[in-house]
Amino acid sequence: MRLKNKVAIVTGGGSGFGEGIAKRFVEEGCKVIVNDLKPAGGERVAKEISGAGGQAKFVQGDVSKAADWDRLLKATLDAYGSLDIVINNAGTTHRNQPLLNVTEEDFDRVYAVNVKSLYHSARAIVPYLRKKGGGVLITIASTAGVRPRPGLVWYNGSKGAAIVTSRAMAVELAPDKIRVNVVNPVAGDTPLLAEFMGSDTPEMRAKFVASIPLGRFSQPVDIANACLYLASDEANFITGACIEVDGGRCV
Repeated sequence: MRLKNKVAIVTGGGSGFGEGIAKRFVEEGCKVIVNDLKPAGGERVAKEISGAGGQAKFVQGDVSKAADWDRLLKATLDAYGSLDIVINNAGTTHRNQPLLNVTEEDFDRVYAVNVKSLYHSARAIVPYLRKKGGGVLITIASTAGVRPRPGLVWYNGSKGAAIVTSRAMAVELAPDKIRVNVVNPVAGDTPLLAEFMGSDTPEMRAKFVASIPLGRFSQPVDIANACLYLASDEANFITGACIEVDGGRCV
């Protein structure tokens, strides 16, 4: 039980990577708050975890809004009395298309969810973790922020910003014993995949898989296992790190 008696918030926990992280953490003894913008997915994940004997509660919220982060922290402390780990997983993208075709509305939404959420998360969570004596923050960024693909220019930029922001936080928060690390998944078979590719066809899937040396998309459990290590005490001397979970894409 590598996370026994720990409490974690997983944003975007109602599907994809977030669902995989939440379920994997509970397997290792963690109590989890499943956050998602959409109640259907978040409630389903929390119910499935509880039904299997784990401890999870769903809290609806928009990670791009400060008030929702305040409410998320309060709900976590009301439910479990503590907080140790925050997984900033919630993310979005614009459709794969020429950079000048992306609307300002889509640009703003991508940066609000992928970057500004880190600001709101820190503002709400860091004071609590400082008083507690430490904690763990993990950002789920993307290989797009390390090795960008054409057609995803503004998304690539948002993930690059998320990576640098998280690493800068790691340096500044190290004296507070708050570790901040980044996991960079390659494209995964999640609800956002069609948007990343531009169209979901066998030919397009084959094209994307061909760019991954190990020959497959990432799976939620791949990302969850990387997060599990970084969140555990085994990684207590690791901060500011970026782990590419990408089948060799960034080599």
